[in-house]
Amino acid sequence: MHRSFLDLLACPRCPHSAPLEAEAETEADGRILSGKLTCGDCGAEFPIRDGVPRFVDAADDYCANFGFQWNEWKTLQVDRFAGHGLSETRFLNDSRWSPDWLEGKLILDAGCGAGRFADVAAGFGARVVAVDISTAVDACRDNTADRGDRVACLQASLFELPLREGVFDAVYCMGVIQHTPDPEGLMASLPAFLKPAGRLAYNFYEEGIWRRLQVIKYGLRLFTPHLSVPATLALSRFLVGLFFPLTRFLSGIRKIRIINHFIPIAAVHDPALSRDQQYAWTLLDTFDWYGARYEKRQDHRRVMEILRETGLEQVDGRAGLAWGRKPQD
Repeated sequence: MHRSFLDLLACPRCPHSAPLEAEAETEADGRILSGKLTCGDCGAEFPIRDGVPRFVDAADDYCANFGFQWNEWKTLQVDRFAGHGLSETRFLNDSRWSPDWLEGKLILDAGCGAGRFADVAAGFGARVVAVDISTAVDACRDNTADRGDRVACLQASLFELPLREGVFDAVYCMGVIQHTPDPEGLMASLPAFLKPAGRLAYNFYEEGIWRRLQVIKYGLRLFTPHLSVPATLALSRFLVGLFFPLTRFLSGIRKIRIINHFIPIAAVHDPALSRDQQYAWTLLDTFDWYGARYEKRQDHRRVMEILRETGLEQVDGRAGLAWGRKPQD
């Protein structure tokens, strides 16, 4: 972690956001590679390992499957490494933020995974604090290492963020909310980290008819969250190997491609991807489907209510997306 981010940190165990002091064991080019962070108020200590401050123990990580998948398919969704622009397109569309606006802004990536969106934001000149509870944060660190001091990676729970409130120009949480034990609590807590006029963007699984129609998937999910990572991977490989040729064929026929929604794999057949990339992305998303402990879909109208209840203004939303802005003082 680069020292320039230290003043953003706060003890997650103290109710008044006590600052943390850094003690480096090894350091290079302004980055603390190993050492510890200490709270002067409560005395809590948090290790820094491999350049990442760690605020969770292995026992607190309920997302081991995500840690595995984002290290296994580390670069697949990172545009500049995989040769596509899908992450940039999705980030700009889902956030409604322009590249020009992002330049120079301080952004919180709440649930960074392998850093596909953190890398996009940093590429547009933003400084990003990327947080994940799982070891996916190590993949994010590797993927954004050449961004210099634009990206800081933290392993921490989104429910106990080791960050000062009221300091970020923007917060986004994309593809994460539904996989947490308390989606409403999370969505209500993140606006506190925005500064006045700060912007917020959420992406989440929308509740609706599709879930009720995906009978096979949700039948399998009655037991797949209880499987080991190797067992979930084996099941995903079997299903993708069985159904991928069919979904790829159907994806080319406009009038019947909707059938792919009922086949028990997360088929990805974007023409911007090669066949091998489509296969790998389908395997990744299928593993993601079945491995997550939680899948709690949301109604965007309720999400908008939550944002208004936190005091945000200019609240808007549609299926799977919501936005808001903190009032200007």
